[in-house]
Amino acid sequence: MKARAVALFSGGLDSCLAVRLLQDQGVHVKAIHFYTGFCITEHKRRLGLKKEDGSPYVNPALKAAALLQVPIEIVDISQEYFDIILNPKHGYGKNVNPCVDCRIFMLKKVKEIMEREGYHFVVTGEVLGQRPMSQTFERLMLIEKEASLTGYVLRPLSAKLLPETIPEKLRWVDRNKLLDIQGRGRKRQIALAEKYGIDYQQPAGGCCYLTDENYAYRFKEALSTEGVITRDDLIFFSVGRHFRLPSGVKLVVARNEGEVKFLQGFRSRYNYAYRKDKKGTFAIIKGKPFEDELNLIAGIVARYSKNQPCEVVLVLEGKERSLLGIPLNEEFLEPFKIYNKQGVRHGN
Repeated sequence: MKARAVALFSGGLDSCLAVRLLQDQGVHVKAIHFYTGFCITEHKRRLGLKKEDGSPYVNPALKAAALLQVPIEIVDISQEYFDIILNPKHGYGKNVNPCVDCRIFMLKKVKEIMEREGYHFVVTGEVLGQRPMSQTFERLMLIEKEASLTGYVLRPLSAKLLPETIPEKLRWVDRNKLLDIQGRGRKRQIALAEKYGIDYQQPAGGCCYLTDENYAYRFKEALSTEGVITRDDLIFFSVGRHFRLPSGVKLVVARNEGEVKFLQGFRSRYNYAYRKDKKGTFAIIKGKPFEDELNLIAGIVARYSKNQPCEVVLVLEGKERSLLGIPLNEEFLEPFKIYNKQGVRHGN
């Protein structure tokens, strides 16, 4: 019997190697890439941003699947995933990354596909000890147990350090041809990638905004100030420059054309402001500002719209107001900015 496996596939180095190791053993693999809405590379692609060399961002999973010649299915779990972020049973990592709950959720989803489409087991690129929260021996075992997949999750890169799985016991996969990689270093993976001719952009795939310390700072600041996090907030935290006005109103200001177009998609449910001739930024106004804050908003819009005086339109509760925006300097704006002042500014 030819074994059939379904793989959790980020398109990063580890998931690529896990798939390739099974392909070498004649296993038919289908890749599953879950779209959560928090992949940094995919977010930049959707905004139409370019890399430093001018080339466009591409979905890392699609690119890697084409290289490996493996069929891939992209599954949008973004709506359900919000609940995982806001209410993680096993808590957060260093920032607001619910890694344990994330893995359990994804494995449950991939189990449904496995059973529905007649696959025999699940493959992941996880490496024992690589991630302190979700890839300890105890956590790996907990995760597959809570996903009701005990014994059916094969991790080819660390298999020899883990209990023998059902596909190994049934000889669908030769355990002797699997690996014993552990820890955070990726020297062995990089050497394997060179051997197989696997091209990868970065070892960890597209990465996740939830592990970013500035994203986490915005999350915690909003929860502390507003007392609640909405689904829109989870999106806004990854976009633009953020300002907190004295009234408690938040301003989210686009940094580039892609973000302008993105934030304009929220006009129907928020107040907003923009340069009247549309030659500049776009700002979401989350809340109802005080009257004496309107010139402050206009000045912020002017600052990030070519940094020159301009007419700024504010749309408040459906009504337009025009003000002359006088650009405010960075020193003046510093107290209003929301970012981790102990760390990297990430665009602020």
